[in-house]
Amino acid sequence: MNPFNYYIEVLKKYAVFSGRARRAECWYFYLFDFLISIVLALISEGILFGIYSLGTFIPGLAVSVRRLHDTNRSGWWLLIGLIPLIGGIILICFLVQDSQPGENKYGPNPKESKNKELSEEN
Repeated sequence: MNPFNYYIEVLKKYAVFSGRARRAECWYFYLFDFLISIVLALISEGILFGIYSLGTFIPGLAVSVRRLHDTNRSGWWLLIGLIPLIGGIILICFLVQDSQPGENKYGPNPKESKNKELSEEN
């Protein structure tokens, strides 16, 4: 899948907090969000950057919650990021962990379902 497609998929799931998200979906969204934010901040003196940031705040939260679900954690773990320094480090560690194999209480593993679809096409 094209990396930019992950960014578009997150925006399509604007406020979907249920289910699971792969690492690629989460991190490509953050990468493109960061790059777009820098460009907008440089060309618009903050006006477009502010509007864009408000527009992508909820999708960013939603993909983070779905990513935590993929590691079998509640979305409430996002609040640990409010603890200065240590909280952010712990949250990043949670977000970079591999998916929990198989199905968990948040749904089927998106990595396994994607691999199953690819093998059925071939």
